[in-house]
Amino acid sequence: MPIAEILPVAFSGFDVPPRQDIVLSVVIPVYNERETLPRIMRAAMLVAPEVAKEFVVVDDCSLDGSREWLTNMFPEKCQRVKGVRRDNQGRTEFLSPEAVCAEPEGSYELIPGDVTVRPVLHEKNGGKGRALRTGFATATGDVIAIQDADLEYNPADLAPMLHLIQIGIADVVYGSRFYGRPHRALYLYHYLGNRTISALFNVLFDLTLTDIETGYKMFKREVIEGLCFTSDDFGIEVELSAAVARAKRWRIYEIGISYYGRTYVEGKKIGWKDGMKALWYVIKFRFRPSRNAKILP
Repeated sequence: MPIAEILPVAFSGFDVPPRQDIVLSVVIPVYNERETLPRIMRAAMLVAPEVAKEFVVVDDCSLDGSREWLTNMFPEKCQRVKGVRRDNQGRTEFLSPEAVCAEPEGSYELIPGDVTVRPVLHEKNGGKGRALRTGFATATGDVIAIQDADLEYNPADLAPMLHLIQIGIADVVYGSRFYGRPHRALYLYHYLGNRTISALFNVLFDLTLTDIETGYKMFKREVIEGLCFTSDDFGIEVELSAAVARAKRWRIYEIGISYYGRTYVEGKKIGWKDGMKALWYVIKFRFRPSRNAKILP
């Protein structure tokens, strides 16, 4: 057997040391998440310290102060972060390497590894799909992950997802809310809707995914490079999944994640109309593929 056919197998598997020479881009779409955005960013920055991380934070024209906080905290287009601290009122402040050097030891929490933040501002509200498309076009990492700005998904779950890519066995990893990990018991109809959408998707694409609507999706860069997504709303979740499934060459894994769901009073945005649209999107994107075009630099 030619050595070229041996090497990919020899350097992938559960017994292979995880790669550390990669950059993880975390795309965070933001709309009116002023209270939770700093907390989720801090938690995500502490994950997988062995790899460099880039946070692409896309504000979709928020009205609650998220936009102002983002521009004040990260005035540069690409800003390094080395520390974080909270004041007596619970406000979170991120510190540059220079600021960390000027602060007394013990007055801040050290952010391990190489971490940068790229803030992006939309001029008008376009929806989650458009924010993600902007984030994908801005990201420069080898691996791209999606992180919602609320507190429904625990960034600690990104580490085991990334590990599957680091050891070379996965090209795409989905975090499933339906694998028995801790999750808040909420709306029955949301649960039934999610399972119905995933079941229809699996029938049409011949897969066994349990949660295509999950907010936790992670891709190697080449998976979505060259694709042009069109969805502006939550339909981007189905469109992404359809593009991956239709290629029929990517190794897709699922892993159980925790889910801390919100009620509508607490700020949940998705509703039954989005569920009906998702069913239509499954059919639409099965028979109308995403156009080929460069979306990543």
